[in-house]
Amino acid sequence: MSFHEDLLRATEAARSDLLSIPILGRAAAGAVTLDDYRAFLGQAYHHVRHTTPLLMACGARIPPRLEWLRDAVAEYIEEELGHQEWILDDLAHTGLTRDEVLAIRPWAETELMVAYAYDTITRGNPVAFFGMVLVLEGTSVALATQAAEHIERQLGLPRSAFSYLRSHGDLDQDHTAFFARLMDRIDDPADQQAIIHAARMFYRLYGDIFRALDRRNTPWQEAA
Repeated sequence: MSFHEDLLRATEAARSDLLSIPILGRAAAGAVTLDDYRAFLGQAYHHVRHTTPLLMACGARIPPRLEWLRDAVAEYIEEELGHQEWILDDLAHTGLTRDEVLAIRPWAETELMVAYAYDTITRGNPVAFFGMVLVLEGTSVALATQAAEHIERQLGLPRSAFSYLRSHGDLDQDHTAFFARLMDRIDDPADQQAIIHAARMFYRLYGDIFRALDRRNTPWQEAA
């Protein structure tokens, strides 16, 4: 069995826990409110804007024995540059002014996930960052395009309000195959265990953002 297959098997329960969060089921069916969608995008902005800095930090700390992986990180950086701007544009197309968009604050759950990502890279094994890649890209492939289509119809928003969801659903399908090839070249047991552990943690931390969204009964800018 390849490491990528091992990784998927070892994290299957954590992935199922995330996908069972009720609001994800409602999103896939389009049964969410405008406030829900704005809250999701607002928190996505606060972690997506860290993607490129996190990749840069990861690439800088990859050891010489994994030089080939540093090249792959450079490809990821090129792909991810500017994605936070898509989110800002989407929020503007939901009817918000730019000042309202920039006033959105990260929830505690979002801050904790981002902080854990930086800590994993700088204090632990930088290769573990690929656990976060598995979680975010895998979730996008599973949900993004379908959710965008249904939410667009439900809320009557223009297609220009869904560039982040639609592009990530499409892009991440290609990224999944690339990611699998990279993981199958990871042969050090310590690196493998670091990625598995991080993936389980990120499924929990990313899920906590959706759990907060699920129980939210405050204005869309704030956590529950």
